[in-house]
Amino acid sequence: MRFTKTPTASKRSRARATLAAAAAVTLASTLAACGAAEEGGGDDEIVIGISLPLTGDFSEPGKGIQRGYEAWAEYVNANGGLLGRDVRLEMLDDQSSAERVAADYEKLINQEQVDLVVGPFSTRLVIPAAQVAQDYGYLFVEPAGAAPEVFEEGFENLFYAAPAVADDHYKLLAEHILAMPEAERPKTAAYASMDDPFAQGTAYGLKEALEEGGVKTVVDEVYPPNTTDFSSIAAKIADSKADMVVGGSQYQDGVNLIVALQQLNYQPKLAAFSTAPTETEFAEAIGDKTQGIIAPTGYTTKADYPENQEFVKFYEEKHGEAPGEDEANAWTTGQVVAAAVEAVECAEPDPDCQSKLIDWLHENEVETVVGPLSWDDKGRPQSAHMIQQWVDGEIKIVLPEDQAEAEFIYPKPAW
Repeated sequence: MRFTKTPTASKRSRARATLAAAAAVTLASTLAACGAAEEGGGDDEIVIGISLPLTGDFSEPGKGIQRGYEAWAEYVNANGGLLGRDVRLEMLDDQSSAERVAADYEKLINQEQVDLVVGPFSTRLVIPAAQVAQDYGYLFVEPAGAAPEVFEEGFENLFYAAPAVADDHYKLLAEHILAMPEAERPKTAAYASMDDPFAQGTAYGLKEALEEGGVKTVVDEVYPPNTTDFSSIAAKIADSKADMVVGGSQYQDGVNLIVALQQLNYQPKLAAFSTAPTETEFAEAIGDKTQGIIAPTGYTTKADYPENQEFVKFYEEKHGEAPGEDEANAWTTGQVVAAAVEAVECAEPDPDCQSKLIDWLHENEVETVVGPLSWDDKGRPQSAHMIQQWVDGEIKIVLPEDQAEAEFIYPKPAW
């Protein structure tokens, strides 16, 4: 049985306006995993609606999320489906637009009448998408909205399918530093972050923890996303002689800042940069001076969780290469939804089913490819990112200790 969802009274005027816009949206692709049924769904399948940035500013990670969702659906269908029914993915391209993503989820819920929805990529798109899902009472598990503001909107239906929000990415590193003997640990730190919610969240989460532990901040710089010249910021950091440097970075800005610091012969005891050191191009960009550089990561193919090894094997057989973090985050999202569906034995658009799914996730832990996940009442995961460090030309897990591939290097060798 299909249900036409009704938004809360306070949301109806916005919903009608957005639904009108949705009528103009073209379905980018309707993807069947295995044994898909006729368009429109039926009792023999569970239809999951998704809007992703397949074009526009976020298209590269968006396509990674797409690959992860597709692989997960194919794996599920090859292993009996959900509740004995095949999973079919119905995808729209939001073109990296916050306005369009809201219209897409209106269309998926009202016109396509999908059974379930899952989230897009990026904080910018997750918030408007989650609002639509909440208006209609749908569970909303998402793979890529980690900035603090996602969890300040009051969503009761949202769950972030990763180990930690941005503020907590360096939780294990902060604990490790503060557990060092006081005479050995860093006493001063310099921070430089892109003006971006995610980048600042990672850097300032560590900053707050270290300041509470007595590590003094001596530099705190925020730069625009399009910054390419880091000479003045690097000079401030070098002049401060800070014991450690922390970069709230994406890729290119992180590389540029590191190169600028190296040119000034600044030699910190510890250097941590979000995102950049985990990219495959990092070693080529930095050369032979990567030793000891640290980055948090929510995923690695090397983690020995049983679910992860099965995921890596399946994905490599399908694509001929290992999955990345975007693919893993989408697969994890699918795992979280599947766990709730199997537990409460429903996957329908009616309010009672969706409410049961939401309540179950608030009260339970789910085993995933990134480890066990549980959430607080705002949908924040209650775990921590692993910490990786460049060791002898490879980036390896150093924290937590039960997943470590190498010992934590401190102090960092000269670069």
